[in-house]
Amino acid sequence: MTPEADRREVEDALFAVLRDPETSEGRRVRVRDELVEMHVPLVRHIAQRYADRGEPFDDVVQAGNLGLINAVDRYDPDRGAAFSSFAVPTIIGAIRRHFRDATWSVKVPRRLQELRGRIDSAHDQLAQELGRSPTVAEIAQRADLDSHDVLDALEVGRVRQMASLDPPTHDGPTIADHLGAVDASLTDVEDKATVERLLASLPERERAIVAMRFFDGLSQSQIADQAGISQMHVSRLLSQSLTRLRSEVVS
Repeated sequence: MTPEADRREVEDALFAVLRDPETSEGRRVRVRDELVEMHVPLVRHIAQRYADRGEPFDDVVQAGNLGLINAVDRYDPDRGAAFSSFAVPTIIGAIRRHFRDATWSVKVPRRLQELRGRIDSAHDQLAQELGRSPTVAEIAQRADLDSHDVLDALEVGRVRQMASLDPPTHDGPTIADHLGAVDASLTDVEDKATVERLLASLPERERAIVAMRFFDGLSQSQIADQAGISQMHVSRLLSQSLTRLRSEVVS
């Protein structure tokens, strides 16, 4: 028997004890804790993906642990899926909600914040049911929302904490110390305005995807995950957007 099969057998046995109505409350608590401890390395592995997004790593792990506990409480072995397959979307969803709640950098309309919560919940449910990232249309249907609302809320989710003006830069002075100095990049203002004008000519979704790729530095797979579409679809949208932008430049 392989180590993975051994682990699955142990998990099944523990969940059988956890779900047995004859199990005492004390025993149930110990088994639940054991299941959680077994999968903490999985949480830490997932949390590593978010290690460079401005939140302390331990806080991200803690959020993931809450998702893990929720998954342990909700897992039904009779459905046939391995626990890890069930738990991963729940852990990721908990971590994303942590970033959504803890890292708003600007005032976001309450309605969009509330929509993001419904969308995250719909995404997690569908990911577990489908075994893949759901599309925007699927999320919209499950959350009873318009696809445009889903895209707006996903775009809002890109908001992150702004950098402080107080921390020192590499050479000692703070960022604030440089405010008021002549900005050597002022010559780029015209180019920036041109880029903004060109981006404004794109449909909203394409504009968001181009921004995520070339301004936020996200990979196509990361964009696909955030937008709820396939990586191939992201590639196709980027290609047609860049073709449209090039035609605008030369026209």
